[in-house]
Amino acid sequence: MRRAALSIAAIAMFGTIPAVPAVGQTAPRQAPPAATPAPPPAVPPQIADVAVPYKPVNVSPPSQFSDPGIDALRKQISEAAKKRDRAALAKLVVAKGFFWDRGGGEDSSDKKKSGGDNLAVVLGLTNKDAPGWDMLAGYAEDPTASQSSIRPGAVCVPADPLFNGKEMDALLESSQSDIGEWGFPLGDGLPVRDRPEASAPVREKLGMHFIRVSPDPTPAGAVGSFIRIVTPAGKYGYVPIDEIAPLGNDQLCYVKDGSGWKIGGYLGAGDTQ
Repeated sequence: MRRAALSIAAIAMFGTIPAVPAVGQTAPRQAPPAATPAPPPAVPPQIADVAVPYKPVNVSPPSQFSDPGIDALRKQISEAAKKRDRAALAKLVVAKGFFWDRGGGEDSSDKKKSGGDNLAVVLGLTNKDAPGWDMLAGYAEDPTASQSSIRPGAVCVPADPLFNGKEMDALLESSQSDIGEWGFPLGDGLPVRDRPEASAPVREKLGMHFIRVSPDPTPAGAVGSFIRIVTPAGKYGYVPIDEIAPLGNDQLCYVKDGSGWKIGGYLGAGDTQ
């Protein structure tokens, strides 16, 4: 599984990012009068716009995490998610002490409710068609995990990638950008194409470093399975959206109690709609 939980949320997360301002753009020329305006092209023309270049920051993908107890829990969560079975899921969540950290360190969980009921609220598991079930299945299938830095004893999934924080801070400052505008490839050598099509020519291939995301403002490029990015050289290109992962994802956390590993909490906004 290729970080399924991330793929579900990636479009929503990246879709709100403002486009990167281009360098040297001029005001568009006025078209000469015509009786019938020319129809727009079916796909965007080959990329000619130049964006601001940047110094890439290397990144290492999250490492896999395996523990016999957590591996068994993952399988049980996956089965409950596939069946949309809240009763079965509730048995996999701590009865008490469930935490929900939306940011800032405050616990948003309802201490009057059980852990299973709290998780249902976090992921919006109100019915069998709720998208939160797919999110839960994605978490269960993700092989990565890491010790939480804000919740001692908790192991959370998906794990964040490894990178130099100081270098990333310098990149954000020099590019006058926000962390939400950056993602990283899920593998080395990701092809960057001229157009949002799998058959389009390849401009170059990306290394394992952060890349700036700049959603395409044109109708033809703003939808579909590709997303526009800016290469370190300052060139626009397109890559499959499910091959790029953002930072700062929501995380499902496991904790160990007297009976073994269970779902113990959630870090992030969740999906309560």
